[in-house]
Amino acid sequence: MIVTARCFHCILASVFDRGLFLTSQAIRRQLAAMPHDLFWIRLIHYATQKPCPGERLWTARQLVHGPVVRFLRQRNCQGYDVYIVPYAEKDNSGYILLDLDRAPAQVVARMRGNGHEPCVVIQTSAGHLQAWIRLSTTPLQPALATAIAKQLAHTYQADLASTDWRHLGRLAGFTNQKLARRTAVGYAPWVKVLQARPVLASAARDLLQALSQPPVQILSSATTKQASPLARSPAITRQGAVSIYQRWVERWHIHQRFPQPNWSTVDLWLTRQLLAQHTPPAQIKAILRLGSPHFPRQHYDPEDYLCRTLARAALPPVCPTHDAAPALSTPDRNSDCSNSTGGR
Repeated sequence: MIVTARCFHCILASVFDRGLFLTSQAIRRQLAAMPHDLFWIRLIHYATQKPCPGERLWTARQLVHGPVVRFLRQRNCQGYDVYIVPYAEKDNSGYILLDLDRAPAQVVARMRGNGHEPCVVIQTSAGHLQAWIRLSTTPLQPALATAIAKQLAHTYQADLASTDWRHLGRLAGFTNQKLARRTAVGYAPWVKVLQARPVLASAARDLLQALSQPPVQILSSATTKQASPLARSPAITRQGAVSIYQRWVERWHIHQRFPQPNWSTVDLWLTRQLLAQHTPPAQIKAILRLGSPHFPRQHYDPEDYLCRTLARAALPPVCPTHDAAPALSTPDRNSDCSNSTGGR
C-alpha cells in the first residue's frame, strides 16, 4: 500500500485533532469544577525556569477555544509546563491549593471526612497529586488564605513550600515536562483530572471563622482565672474537634501502646503540635474541650485547666519530639503537671 504525502498529512492532522480534543475535554472538566471569572495562565520552561513572554488573563470560555488550546499545546511541546490559578487581583479567589507530594493513602477520603472536600483532584505524575479546595465564593485576604493553606498542608502532609495565597497549580490535559517526573521509557507524563465536582467544602465556614479571629493571649492561672469571650465561643463543631483529636491519637498509636492513657498528657502534646502549626489558641481550647475523651474528667475548673495547658505548651518542651508517644501510664489528675513557583 502506497501512502501519499497528502494522506500522511491527513493522518497527522487526525492524530493532532484527537489530542486537541482530549486536551480540551480535560481543561473543560477542570474548569467546570472551578467556576470563576478569570484565570491566570503561566507557562514556565522546565529547563530554564523562565516564563514564556505574553502572559495574560483568560476566561474559561477562552481557555477551551481551539486556537488557544493549540497555542498552549505547542508551548507545552516546546518544554513549557502549563500552570493555572483563579485570579482575584490582590486577593485570593476563594480556592486553596494543596500540593500532595507522595500523598498518603486515602488522603482524599480523609479530606472529605473532615469536611475539606476538594472540588478538583489532579494527578501531575505517578504518585503526585494536587487538590483544589473551594472555601469561599468571595475573595479572601492573602494572609488568611495563606494561614488556611498552611494549616491544611500540615493536616494532610502536603508541601509546605506551596502554601502561599496565590500558588500555581497544574492545568490538566498537558504533559509534565520536569525531567524528574519522566516515565521509565523517558516520556513526560500527562496531567490528568482524577476527580472534579463544583463543591464548596462543608467545613469551610468553621475554618474561615476560626482562622480569621484575632489571636488570644495565653495567660496562666497565676495571672487570670477569667476565660476570654473568644475562648468561650470557639468556631468549631464537636465532630470536627473529635476528628482532629482522634487523628493524632491514631498517628501516635496511643491505644496500642498505652492501655490506660493519661489524657491530660495527650492534651498537652496535642496543644504543642497545634501551636507549632500556628493554630489559634481559641481553636485549640475548643478542640480540647470538645474532642478530649471524657472532658472535663476530674478538672475542678475546666477553663483554668485549658489555660494552664496552653501556657505549659508554649514553654520549650522537656520531652522528646511529638512524633513519638509520651509515657502515658499514670492516671489522669487535675494538677499543674497534667497537661510559586509552580506545582509538582
